[in-house]
Amino acid sequence: MAEPDPWRHMASAPKDGSRILVTIRPSEQGAAEVDLAYWSNGDQFGAEGWRASDSSPGRIIEYAEPELKCWMPMPSANVDRTSLPSPWEGEDERELDGSGI
Repeated sequence: MAEPDPWRHMASAPKDGSRILVTIRPSEQGAAEVDLAYWSNGDQFGAEGWRASDSSPGRIIEYAEPELKCWMPMPSANVDRTSLPSPWEGEDERELDGSGI
C-alpha cells in the first residue's frame, strides 16, 4: 500500500512562522524547485508574505503566492536511540574520509 502524498495545497499552509517545504512553480528562470520557507507577518525588511528560510535582513527572498504550488511539513527527526547508527570503532582515525591514503 502506497503512502499518502505529503504535499498539500498552499491555502492550508501554516502562517505561524514555522518552517515548511514548498514547491516553487517552474518559470522562465528555471525548473520547479523545493525550498524551505516560512510566513512572515512583515517587518522593516519586507512585506507580509512567504520568505525563503535563508533570508536575512537586507537580503529578503520573498515568494508571491502564485509562485508557490504546494507545501509539506518538515519531516520530523526520529529520536529513537535504537535507530541511531553505532559509533565508529575503527583502529586508525586516518581511515576516516579517505584520509589514510
